[in-house]
Amino acid sequence: MEFRKLKADEIEVRVAQVGNGWTQLLLYKNARVDMTILDETVGPDKWQREHYECKGNLFCRVGIKCGEEWIWKSDCGAESNTEKEKGEASDSFKRACTNWGIGRELYTSPAIFVNLETEDRGGRYAIKDKKTRFKVTHIYYDAGKIVELVISDQNGKNVYTKTWSKEERREARDDKDSLIYKKRVMEEKEQEEIVKYKRVKRIWIWT
Repeated sequence: MEFRKLKADEIEVRVAQVGNGWTQLLLYKNARVDMTILDETVGPDKWQREHYECKGNLFCRVGIKCGEEWIWKSDCGAESNTEKEKGEASDSFKRACTNWGIGRELYTSPAIFVNLETEDRGGRYAIKDKKTRFKVTHIYYDAGKIVELVISDQNGKNVYTKTWSKEERREARDDKDSLIYKKRVMEEKEQEEIVKYKRVKRIWIWT
């Protein structure tokens, strides 16, 4: 069973750690995205979830009906810093869905470090602007791996961009979803405008 890749607006960005002038970001999904993709792919009546405890850990198992049989995959969760039980239940569900393949491509994310103004708050660095937020504005996959990634801040400024390698650029020139294709089309249009301008200018000069 194959699930679609996550869209840019379905991926959330979390601050992992902050240092002197740098910040590390992580990509993650929330449980609502998993539910949406399950509904889209197998149908709302063809999947279910159950939670259970084992050796003090909260597990979730997600079952999908394949023909007349239910297939289950499970995983345990980690407590959140805010709501302990709710966070653990949500995390175990997300991990169980990852075992099914939903959002597994996020594991191919590069190490994301951005240069931001930070400050020392009692021996611990933090982003100076407390209103700073991040979001994925573009993502592109190839063979299940993230090969293009753009992250912007709350003002729409790009703070991180992953670009293609030379080999990837050659393969993506005709893929309309890739940035390199869009850039090539834009460059071709600009070149056409330059040629048109030169022709008009030449005609004007000779007349």
